[in-house]
This record gives sequence, structure tokens and C-alpha cells, in this order.
Amino acid sequence: MAEIGKGVTAGKLALNVQKRLSRAQEKVLQKLGKADETRDTAFEELVANFNKQMTEGSKVQRDLKAYLAAVKAMHDASRRLQDCLADMYEPDWFGKEEMDALVEEMIEKELDNNLEDTDTLWLGYHQNLTDKTLLCMDTYLAQFPEIKARIAKRERKLVDFDSARHHFASLQKGKKKDEAKIAKAEEELGRAQKIFEELNVELQDELPVLWDSRVGVYVGTFQSLAGQQDRFHKEMSKLSQNLNDVMTKLEEQRELKKDATAATKKGDGAKSEEANHSESTSPAPKKPGPPPSRPPPRFTPSPDPKQQNVGMFEEEASPPDTNTNSTSTTQKSSVTNGSDAELPPGFLYKVKAVHEYTATDNDELELKVGDAVLVLAFDNPDEQDDGWLLGVKESHWFQKKDISAKGVFPENFTQKV
Repeated sequence: MAEIGKGVTAGKLALNVQKRLSRAQEKVLQKLGKADETRDTAFEELVANFNKQMTEGSKVQRDLKAYLAAVKAMHDASRRLQDCLADMYEPDWFGKEEMDALVEEMIEKELDNNLEDTDTLWLGYHQNLTDKTLLCMDTYLAQFPEIKARIAKRERKLVDFDSARHHFASLQKGKKKDEAKIAKAEEELGRAQKIFEELNVELQDELPVLWDSRVGVYVGTFQSLAGQQDRFHKEMSKLSQNLNDVMTKLEEQRELKKDATAATKKGDGAKSEEANHSESTSPAPKKPGPPPSRPPPRFTPSPDPKQQNVGMFEEEASPPDTNTNSTSTTQKSSVTNGSDAELPPGFLYKVKAVHEYTATDNDELELKVGDAVLVLAFDNPDEQDDGWLLGVKESHWFQKKDISAKGVFPENFTQKV
């Protein structure tokens, strides 16, 4: 015989067994049509909604966990891929140091200053999804087991109520009426009815409120998910753009070296006519003369980015001057031939420094060989000096996305890309 647990008497066990037998007998009689069953269609609809709500919520919870597992797997795959890029990037390739720093940043970049120092972009994304999205669903679903148990208890108490009602009715209809038994049965009926109605009223009040709460839970969960995704991918897009820029520059350097090598081979031992032909097909940068003379600088960069942006888009065409090296003509030509199709909005065209230039004034741009510069239109065309262009370094633009560091530079120290 099984050992009786603490605080549980043999009499109580026997009473529980008797209750189960009575409920089973009552359910059999109801199925056979020998006893009527109390039905509450309105409550049955509430229970159906509850079961649907619990099923849907559990599915959202499972899929969120699967999404978080996929984020972790993507993080691991991204780390391995970036490590692979760092390993295969040869030391003599363009931007080796910049590439190493970028790879480290893509692996270890902090999401914002509010995170701990050890939190990275990927780990911060995963943690925020866990805390602000999955935790919301966990809290929401935690209340369902307790309510489900109370619904089951209500069903049992309803069977007890029906059984007590049928027992009391049968004693009243009997030929030999035992008043003591009838009084006891009536007392048991009242007690069973009270227990059932207390549970029933509580659930009638709580289930509709729980059903309505699902809308707010889903809105909060998926708004948080969308916000975290947007924030994460914006940060990642900046790093991806920087990586794309380095790859573009590496390809440009390869093409320049390839062209220079080809020009050198063609020029060795060739005749003057062949050398001229080689220069026409693959021109090498000529050593520039001194930069054009400038009057005292009149251009002062505007501190207001809005005014600067307006100046970009308000360029007015000026009549060409065939006797001077007109920058306006060059800018107008670049727009006509479509060379700015891939440039950020507001820039006219791009040039590359073929000679080093040391700035002599605070409104001038310092140039190193290979620097890419995005050319801008002057806010006031009268401020433009012959032989000088206005622009901002491409690397600064992609890092800061502003033109506060713009300056003027000699056109003959650059070559149009």
C-alpha cells in the first residue's frame, strides 16, 4: 500500500476517491441522456477564445526564441567571415590598416554609450531582443497555466453541482421520503452551487479582459522587435558602407597600377610616334605647375548645414569661356555626361589627387596622392577663383555625412575620375 503523505488522512483520500467516482458516474449518465447537463454557451465561447489565445501566444514565443537563435548563429557566421577577410587581406594592398580597424569595429563595435563596455553590436542586439521582446511574451504567457487550472476546476465543480442537484431531486421524488437525507442533500447542493458560482463569476470577469489584452501585447512585442531591427541594421549599414568604400578604393588602385605598368612597357624602346600613341591611350599624370594664384580668400564655410545643402542644389549655369580654364564649364560638362550618376546627392563629380598639395590658408583642402574629393558648387559663383575647385574629401563624407570640412584646392593637382 502506498504511503500516505504528510497532512493527508485516510478519510480525505477516501473522500477524494469518492468524488472522482461520483463525477465519473455523473458524466456517464449525462452522455447516456439519463441526467441533464448544465450548459453555458457563453462561457464555452470564452474558453474557446482562451485556448486559441494561449496557442497563438505560445507559437509567437517559440518563433521568437528561434529568431534569437538565428541572430546568434548569424553573429557567429559574421565574425568568422570578417576574420577570414582580415586574414586574406595582403599587407601591401591599399588600406590594410584601415581594413584591420574596420574588421575589428564590425566585430566589437559598441551599440551606444548606454551599454557596458563589453557589449558589442551583435550581443547588444541579441540582449535587447531578449529583454524587451521575448520577456514581454514570457510574462504574458506565465498567467495562462493558473487560469487553465481554474477553468478545469470549474468544470469539476459544475459536475459536482449537477450531481448534487440530481441526487436532491431523486430523494424528493422517492416514494419513501427520508427528511434527514433530503435535508442533507439540500445542504450539499447549496454548498456545491456556491463553490461553482464563485469560480464561474471570477472567470466570467477575467477571461474577457485577458482576451482583449492580446492586442496590446502583440503591438508592444512587434513594435519592440521592429525598433531593435531598425536600430541594429542602421548601425550595420554604416560599417558595410565603409567596407564597400575600401573595396572600391582597392580596385581603383589595382587599375591605376595596371595602367601605369602597361604604359611603362609600351614606352620602353618605342619610337616617338608609338610613345605619343601610348600617352593618348593611357595618360600618366604630369607634374603640375604651381597652383593658380588666388586673391585673399573670400570664401568662408557656412556653419549652418542647411545653408550649405541649399547651396549644393542651387547651382546656376554660366556661359562657357573658351579663353580660360573655367571650372563652371567642367562642372556643367560633368552633369551633362552623367558621370555623377553614382555620387551622393548634391555633388557634381569626383576627382582624385595625383599630386600632394599643402594648404596655405584655412579655407584650403590638404591633399595627399590618391585622396578622392567630391566636388561641390560654390554658394556664390563670384567667389570662385580660376583654376580652383570646392569640395570635401570622400572619406570624410562617408564617415560624417556632412560637408563641414569642405575647402578649396587647385584643379591642376587632381584628375577627374
